[in-house]
Amino acid sequence: MSPTITRLTDLATRWNIALAHELPAARRLRRELHAAPCLSGHEHPARTRIVEALSDLIVFEQTADAGAVGRTGPADGPAIAVRAELDALPVTELTGASFAAVGGVMHACGHDVHQAAVVALLRAAEHLDLPLGLVGLLQPREESYPSGALEMVEAGVIERHGIAHVIGAHVHPGVARGAVAAGGGFINAAADEIEIRVEGRGGHGAYPHDASDTVAAIAHIALGIPEVVRRTVSPLRPALISVGTLTAGEGAANVLPAEARIFATMRTTDPADRSTLFDAVRAMAERTAAAYGTTATTTRIEGEPALINDAALAAGADDWLARLGVDGAEPMRSLGADDFSYFCDAVPSLMLFAGVETPGEHPQPALHHPRFLPEDDAVDLVARALMAGYLAAAERVLGIAHHRGDIAGSGDTVGSGEKAGSSGAGPDGEG
Repeated sequence: MSPTITRLTDLATRWNIALAHELPAARRLRRELHAAPCLSGHEHPARTRIVEALSDLIVFEQTADAGAVGRTGPADGPAIAVRAELDALPVTELTGASFAAVGGVMHACGHDVHQAAVVALLRAAEHLDLPLGLVGLLQPREESYPSGALEMVEAGVIERHGIAHVIGAHVHPGVARGAVAAGGGFINAAADEIEIRVEGRGGHGAYPHDASDTVAAIAHIALGIPEVVRRTVSPLRPALISVGTLTAGEGAANVLPAEARIFATMRTTDPADRSTLFDAVRAMAERTAAAYGTTATTTRIEGEPALINDAALAAGADDWLARLGVDGAEPMRSLGADDFSYFCDAVPSLMLFAGVETPGEHPQPALHHPRFLPEDDAVDLVARALMAGYLAAAERVLGIAHHRGDIAGSGDTVGSGEKAGSSGAGPDGEG
């Protein structure tokens, strides 16, 4: 075994033991953060509390308005970053927990867990001999636009701190409790919005021959969109367009409106399909509108790009998860979106998913549900997922191969560690 591999294995053992000492306080911090959620764009109190929890160890600098970035370990050279989202959702909590939030704002996506896990991981690492810097990214505005991740990238955070890879971990009820899913390749979709406006000549419903029928045009455009998707994108590359809003007229039965509108979400998993599919929808809308004597204007509002996990990082994280005593799981892929994808576009990065449950709820509440409330030990699982990601990234930067073995001090983990490396990350990220 090379000295570098031995060093990482020893680091993992000592880090895992140190983490166990930090977790009780981190679980309490999670409850405190859960009870005081902050909406996107207003995360300053959350940032202040997290920075305060690390103020004796790390100096943070403000970025992206309500965000912050701080570094521990070697001050120079490459670094690995871990991300925690600061914002909550405009959801009225219905969990009934003693630490439930009030006021119509809730951590219904588990960001409180992520925040506490990052604090625990950073504190546990402070007195260790890290081979590479460890950067905490406290990111605002994950749930809304403009993206906090994009602003941090554009602000030069990656370059300024020499960040080689970014690691994220997200709780998810779709993964078995106590397991962590990695997996290379496509994880989340690109999320763009499409607006189609149809304009014509309004008129009286009794004299349709003297008007242009924008209602008929917009209806046929809406019905034609699924066929455009089917005929444009390979069925081997998931893609969809869902119409969320269709409006025409102002409530009168006998008035033919001069304008109608579609507002839809477009999800694609291959970067090349974003423009190709939009161009096909625009062409269909224009031709359909023309057939009804109207005109169509189609606009794309660009959202997050597809989240593509680095396959080598995913494979390495699976290996380290097994050594930390954490079960692996099949890759968690969906047409949901996460602005972590901007970090993936900047440097090879990895998003992991930690399996959680809400006690006493059947069926299990989904993310963003007012009853979604993982147990406190979710903090432990997310922290170890991030640790595995750091270790895999360190292997990548230091240019060493995997070496399988058990890590001491992992008995406190959730999961038996019997299923090693089950995320199946290959060159194309197949599960």
